[in-house]
Amino acid sequence: MTIQKRIAVLGAGQIGVIIAGMLAEQGHQVTLAEDGFDALSKVGDSQPDLIFCDILMPRLDGYQTCAIIKRNEKFAATPVVMLSSKDGVFDKARGRMVGSQDYLTKPFTKDQLLHAVQQYGGAGQGEA
Repeated sequence: MTIQKRIAVLGAGQIGVIIAGMLAEQGHQVTLAEDGFDALSKVGDSQPDLIFCDILMPRLDGYQTCAIIKRNEKFAATPVVMLSSKDGVFDKARGRMVGSQDYLTKPFTKDQLLHAVQQYGGAGQGEA
C-alpha cells in the first residue's frame, strides 16, 4: 500500500487539475496553486512532501518559483519535479540549476507521474 503524501501541484492549469485528480485517486493530499506567488503561499501552508512545478506560470515562472522555494531552508530538501512541454537539454539543465530533482515532459503518462511520486515522495520532509 502506498503511504499518503502531501503533494503540491504548482501552476499546471487544467493539466494540474487532472494531475491532482490522479494523485487524489491514489490517496494523496493535493494542493493546487495557479501561479508562482500563489504557489509560494500554498507551499508554506501545506508543507508538501513533493512538489510538481510547471515552468510556464504567470507572474513568477517555474524556475523562479523553484529557486525561491529551495532557498528556504525549511523546503531545501523537498523534492521538486519540473513539468514542461519543452524537453531540451538547456531546459532540463536550468531546472537542475534552480534545485529541481527531475523533469517530466508533457504529455506524460499516469505511470510516469506515479513513478515520480514513488521515487521522490518520501525524500523531503521525512514523516508524512
